[in-house]
Amino acid sequence: MKKNQTLHVAIQEKYYNEQLHTLSELNFDVNAGEFLAIVGPSGSGKTTLLNLIAGLDKNVQGVIEHSTSNQQQNLAFMFQEPRLIPWLNVEDNIRLVIRAQAIDKHAQLEQRMRTLLPQVGLSDFQMAYPRQLSGGMQRRVALVRAFVIQPNLLLLDEPFQSLDEPNANQLRALLLQLWLETQTTILFVTHSLREALTLADRILFFSDRPARVALDYQVPLERPRTLNHSQVNQLHDSLLKEYPQLLSGNLHPLGD
Repeated sequence: MKKNQTLHVAIQEKYYNEQLHTLSELNFDVNAGEFLAIVGPSGSGKTTLLNLIAGLDKNVQGVIEHSTSNQQQNLAFMFQEPRLIPWLNVEDNIRLVIRAQAIDKHAQLEQRMRTLLPQVGLSDFQMAYPRQLSGGMQRRVALVRAFVIQPNLLLLDEPFQSLDEPNANQLRALLLQLWLETQTTILFVTHSLREALTLADRILFFSDRPARVALDYQVPLERPRTLNHSQVNQLHDSLLKEYPQLLSGNLHPLGD
């Protein structure tokens, strides 16, 4: 692995439930501090890939190498749903990941939690239970839980997909703010090309199943960007014009 890399992925084959051919010849590297988005059609193995990287699924032919030998202390995962424990308050839901860290780090991480909660607008809700929070607020808790352990690699699986656009935009801004402060390496799965162009440094476009990297695309826009920024809209339209089937996993340019 190269010195500035956080992650090296070289998957030869991955079958889901031993029958569904999900990934094939999937190869890419992620640099430290990079914000990488993954876009592809439904069922192309994006979530499967994140589970493999997180070590939740080890049944794969290939190699996934992290820059650290202690992956559990340096990797966080934000799922499609907040996954908060209903009988625990906000602070105790976050403490679940704090307590999984080394004991000598607990005090430092508790202080970091108390810094992050006001930063994401939850200073008055530390003792609230999930049922007392809106969907957007629950996602904020999940975002704090992801960043509180200061991961060197953060996996996000369509974390804002079920939110209304104002809430989703607020959370995208918070995610970018925390990423810029920490320079955590991020892998962000999304179905939205516009969201990927807004957030990411680089986008991997997956082919249809079995997925491979069909296009490795460096986003040529300066930051800051917003979802409806004119340059984001122009780039979105030009990509779809060049690759009309881009989001369905067929990357042949128009006219081929």
